Amino acid sequence: MERAPGLSVRLKLTLSYAGFLMVAGVLLLAAVWLFLLRYVPDRAMLYVPDSRSLNGGVFPVRSRLLQVFAPRAAEVLAILLVFGLVGGWILAGRMLAPLTRFAEATRLATTRSLSHRIRLPGRNDEFRELADAFDAMLARLEAHVAGQQRFAANASHELRTPLAISQALLDLARTDPTHDTGEIFHRLRAVNTRAIDLTEALLLLSRADQTSFTPEPVDLSLLAEEATETLLPLAEKRGVTIATSADPTPTTGSQALLLQLTTNLVHNAIVHNLPDRGTVWVSTGVRFGRAVLTVENTGERLTPQLVSTLTEPFSRGTERVRTDHAGVGLGLAIVKTITLAHDGTLTLTPRPAGGLRITVELPAPDPRTDG
Repeated sequence: MERAPGLSVRLKLTLSYAGFLMVAGVLLLAAVWLFLLRYVPDRAMLYVPDSRSLNGGVFPVRSRLLQVFAPRAAEVLAILLVFGLVGGWILAGRMLAPLTRFAEATRLATTRSLSHRIRLPGRNDEFRELADAFDAMLARLEAHVAGQQRFAANASHELRTPLAISQALLDLARTDPTHDTGEIFHRLRAVNTRAIDLTEALLLLSRADQTSFTPEPVDLSLLAEEATETLLPLAEKRGVTIATSADPTPTTGSQALLLQLTTNLVHNAIVHNLPDRGTVWVSTGVRFGRAVLTVENTGERLTPQLVSTLTEPFSRGTERVRTDHAGVGLGLAIVKTITLAHDGTLTLTPRPAGGLRITVELPAPDPRTDG
């Protein structure tokens, strides 16, 4: 936006300081005139001493005092003006000095350098609060941009793999006509299916991150039952037992997204489990005014370092990858995004005996507002 040039904030503050100081000086001199000089007589008066006085003389008149008072008042006002301008300029510079740090940080941020921080020293005041909030914003923005860059790089890598495989299979079919075309078509279909799953997961992750949904009443217990019923054939195929404890758990949000969250958690617990006779526990309930969904599974022992990275997009521990139903590495990333979109918290805890415990806490409606 084009703007006409104007006075600097420092000059405006300086003029304001000087102006207020001049007004105070004028008011002070006016008070002297009103409350002192008004009682001075207009005509000369001869003062005759009495026996208790040591001297006498002529009492000063108002006109004479004005002749003496006016030049001195003008000198005082001139001094106040100079003092106000100089002092105001210095004080305004000291008060506005932190803004230079804000300007520097903003300029660096516009050049994609988000690692700079203001770190304004001193006791807490408005400028320090603004600087701390600005630093926190830069930190979140830096983390967000870094996450987006990692996500873009990982997504490109993940999408490049099925495309490269498809190209290799097509080249094989073109250069070797004697090769079994049925096998090539089968492999192409599998690779294409994985690419479609990955694209749909990316789209779902993007929609969940936008938080553009209309909140509605949702019961997590019903979603947990629906997810377990849907995935029961997969659990039976892999020899996994699902145990549910679904108490009524009301919350608010997008039913479709929360169903996707629950399905991803149960699917993740089934796939990343013991090769045989594994168990998945799914429970819902209200604790301390929060709607809680817990999905727990048996499996290999996981380190806290590995668990802390599982919600990153395309993050898959090598010991947790299977050849079938391995997913695209976005299941828990989608869960995390949906949880944050619903103002909830996601907690991943490795089980001492092996496996993982995942807890989702969402806001529960206040029962006093029901009805």
